[in-house]
Amino acid sequence: MFRKLSTHQLNRLTFYQYKHPVSVVLDNVRSMNNIGSIFRSSDCFGVEKLYLCGISGTPPHREIHKTALGAENSVPWEYSETTLEACLALKAKGYKLMAIEQVENSTALGSFKLEKDQPYALILGNEVDGVSQEVLDLCDICIEIPQYGTKHSFNVSVCAGIVLWELLNN
Repeated sequence: MFRKLSTHQLNRLTFYQYKHPVSVVLDNVRSMNNIGSIFRSSDCFGVEKLYLCGISGTPPHREIHKTALGAENSVPWEYSETTLEACLALKAKGYKLMAIEQVENSTALGSFKLEKDQPYALILGNEVDGVSQEVLDLCDICIEIPQYGTKHSFNVSVCAGIVLWELLNN
């Protein structure tokens, strides 16, 4: 028999405290619903910070809130005019830049393990164009999610959930 647990029984934190030295960088993600969903996944997986870059929308915004369900208020975030600017700043702080993109010499998601105590910046690209080449040129690693169907990519918010789950639970 299964019985749903109440919010109280889940023993959730009452304040946000990140658990992993992983930040997420959104490279010109245009859909507010995708941004909200990534806020929510970032909260669930204990992401350190979310960087919203370029045309990516920022809170407060009704469409972001619709899918974030308040995570836009609990996950630390910062806006940067360009993704390049945000990535250069993270790299200067010692972060390894990791793009999720289909490129030559990519590493399959299941084959990559995070280095202990190494901070990472996970870069997710625009829904149509992906991660820009100028940002890819800065990256230390590119991860690709193996796919078996006829479509060439996952929705960016689905991609975020898959990658965060795999990286932070292995």
